[in-house]
This record gives sequence, C-alpha cells and structure tokens, in this order.
Amino acid sequence: MLRVLFIFVFKLLGWRIEGNISEGLKKCVLIIAPHTSNWDFVIGVVSRRICGFQANYLIKKEFFKNRALAWFFDFTGGIPVDRKSKKIDVVGGVVEKFNSRDSLVLTITPEGTRSHVKEWKTGFYRIALRAKVPIVIVGFDYSKRLVKFIEEFAPTGQMEEDIAYIKSLYKDVKGKYPEKGVY
Repeated sequence: MLRVLFIFVFKLLGWRIEGNISEGLKKCVLIIAPHTSNWDFVIGVVSRRICGFQANYLIKKEFFKNRALAWFFDFTGGIPVDRKSKKIDVVGGVVEKFNSRDSLVLTITPEGTRSHVKEWKTGFYRIALRAKVPIVIVGFDYSKRLVKFIEEFAPTGQMEEDIAYIKSLYKDVKGKYPEKGVY
C-alpha cells in the first residue's frame, strides 16, 4: 500500500525512475550523485521503496543518541559510524558487514556532504573493491525529475581511472543545486 502511495506522489510531482538494480543482485555499493540537497534523502527513500529493494546508508553515530531519531534512522536503514575516531577503520568495518550478511545494498554519496567539495571521498570505492561487490551508479537529475540507474560497475583496482570514469557518467546529471556538485 505504501509503495502505491509513493508511486502516486512521485508521478504527481513529475518524477520518474529509469532502471533498477539487476534482479538477483544481493550485494553492492550504490552511489548517488550529485548530492546537493536534503531532498536527496527523501528521493532516495521513496525511490528504493518504488523499486522494491532494501538499502542501508552510513550516518554519523551522533544522530543515534536521540531515541526518536535513532528509531527513524534505523527504520530507514541507517548504519551508525564513528567518522571522527582515527582508531576506527570505517572501510574495514563496512567490508565486515558485507562479509557477514547474505545481502547488503549500501547507499553512499561520494561527496560525503551536500556542500561543494573539490573531490569525492574514496571510501565507496575502497569498500566495493575490498568487499568484491559492484558499484551501482545512480543519478538524481532534478532538471529532468529523473532517478536514473546508470550502470553497474566492477572496480578494477585502478582507483583514479575508475573514479574519473564514474564521474564522467554524471556529466549530464543536474543536482537540485548544480553549483554544489562535483563533476
């Protein structure tokens, strides 16, 4: 019932979805770019419900201190991480989660923030490479009101070249605030 409501609202607002995760794909790192607005979260939660898959995402552990927020972030797939501690290997911890589960779709925004940054963070790539899972490349194009599943990409280990290629796939995707995106 909730899925039908989400489809109706999505269409009412003029949004559409092109593509989906391949049938049978149980583990992947799903990246969404450009990440320029808090609305990206809403679009993401609605899109995955419409597409019919579960997904998780990394979020600062501080958000889990408030019980109401903790419930919400847990319900929507949040995985708390301590990004401040230098002693914690976030990539290694996430790879362990991939290794210990039968399925895990982990959503990451490569910019790591809604603000403009010069370069993407590389954690998404290092996680996919070490966990031996594909990277599903998704764009939220506000100019076309389109959620587009662009490609499933297997990292080669040539990080700089691979990330340059992945970025090139976003050249025509416009975030809500295009000036904040990294292209």
